[in-house]
Amino acid sequence: MVHLWLRAEQRDNETRVGLTPKGAKALRAAGIQVSVERSGARVIPDADYAQAGCIMVPSHTWCDAPRDAIIFGLKELPEDGTALPHRHIMFGHAFKGQPSGLRLLQRFKTGGGTLLDLEYLTDDTGRRLAAFGYWAGYAGAAVALKCWAAQQNGKIAGPIAAYDSSPHLLADLQSDLVATGSHRPNGLIIGALGRVGTGVADLCTAMGVATTKWDMAETSTGGPFPEVLAHDLLFNCVLARAGTPVFVPADAPSRVRQLRVIADIACDPDSDFSPIKVYDRATTWEEPALRVHKTPILDVTAIDNLPSMLPLESSEDYAEQLLPVLMQLADPSAAVWSRAAMIFTDHIARL
Repeated sequence: MVHLWLRAEQRDNETRVGLTPKGAKALRAAGIQVSVERSGARVIPDADYAQAGCIMVPSHTWCDAPRDAIIFGLKELPEDGTALPHRHIMFGHAFKGQPSGLRLLQRFKTGGGTLLDLEYLTDDTGRRLAAFGYWAGYAGAAVALKCWAAQQNGKIAGPIAAYDSSPHLLADLQSDLVATGSHRPNGLIIGALGRVGTGVADLCTAMGVATTKWDMAETSTGGPFPEVLAHDLLFNCVLARAGTPVFVPADAPSRVRQLRVIADIACDPDSDFSPIKVYDRATTWEEPALRVHKTPILDVTAIDNLPSMLPLESSEDYAEQLLPVLMQLADPSAAVWSRAAMIFTDHIARL
């Protein structure tokens, strides 16, 4: 019997989950054993999983789970250097040369485990089968507008927090924008046709923010892209990978520009392929804006767990997308899991 072990997230401000009680019940009906670590932070209460028939286990005990259990979580594990002998399903951020990713891969190599990265669960055309992208875009656009609103009041954006629902977020953001007494900014969305870009566009429409929408056709020249500097806001929704053009070069802050806020929603600052060259570290919930130039102001916001601002909506959406993929864990020959394992093996071989 396949054994899926849902771990409690150990990162601050992370309350999302990739499996709902309804999904867990469906997995159990398909013959998959489901253990769930108790968590006081998870957006869905423990009692709902218990009612669905899951085996409830103490928090953060996945290290001692049976060796054949598949450990399922969303965000990163504690960076304690311990060897990893299990199969893990998670967002590893380990296959693009990131320093932290290389350390994670070494832990898997030492322990003999396997990373089945959620980002690389794809169909045979390479399209991801489940993604948080829409809600990342939606929340990322909201943070960018909060950064812009703070600038209008001579400040830098303060801490952000999670919201009970998207209507609560919209109401709070509307209050911020009205308080500026200013016109609404305009924005450029790069990667507008994808899930992330769609989320950005929907938030901007709700807030009355006009946007220019670019995708592959508009960036196919490889740059430079002077239009970027002619907008108040830039929303980068394009993942860093080999061949990605540079949208914001390192000298952009010192150029003549209208640009005031960059929302790097793809958020891969330590990748050599990052298309945003004016910053080198992610921002945080406590300090969502990084000021990279003072006169005229230019702030970058780049938070790597944006969907956690709307944890219930994003969790339910993602879990529904992922459930058919998890159901295939019972099939040892399932192509989606074989592809993910092969990607991991290829990267381990390069260490």
